[in-house]
Order: sequence, then C-alpha cells, then structure tokens
Amino acid sequence: MIQSMQPAEEKLPYPTRPLKVHGGTVEEYIIPEDKKAEVLESLYLSDPVPSLDEELFDLHEGKKFRVRDFRVTWENGMNFLVSPYYPSSGGSVIDWMPLDFMDE
Repeated sequence: MIQSMQPAEEKLPYPTRPLKVHGGTVEEYIIPEDKKAEVLESLYLSDPVPSLDEELFDLHEGKKFRVRDFRVTWENGMNFLVSPYYPSSGGSVIDWMPLDFMDE
C-alpha cells in the first residue's frame, strides 16, 4: 500500500468500495465516466496530462493500459491516482511511462 507522505487531504465526492491490494484493503472511488477527465486533471502530477484514450506502460506490471482505466484510492488520508493493475502490482501514477519505454 502507498504510505502517506503529506498531510491528510479532502476525500473526493464519490462513493467508494473496498479494494483488496497486496498488504490489505483500501478504498477505491467509483468515478463516473463523465467525471474521469476532471479527476485525472486534478490528480495527475505533471504537465501535460495524458488524454483518457492514451495508452501508457505500467512499470510494476510490465503491461500497457489505457489511461481511462485508471483507479483512484483513498489511503492514509490521501487520494492516490493508480494504475488499473494496482491491486496486483502496486503501480501508481509515478510508474506510468510512455509506450516507447517498453522498447528500451
């Protein structure tokens, strides 16, 4: 699970469900499709923010994914933007790489 590195922040205004991950269970937000771009924009760590249709590579899982399949979790008083593979391999937004990364 991701450890807290900052003070607690506000929860997002979406319902959550339990998500089993390596090491326990966290809360996963249920984000409506029409709000995904807004949530991605607010939680992405750098510019430019990728489009929802862009494909990226998850370093931890060793697989590509479509950005729109991201997950957001609530852990340790923080919102985390994570890979769709987060439950199995723990990849967060800092582990998202361009597809050409696979060729290196």
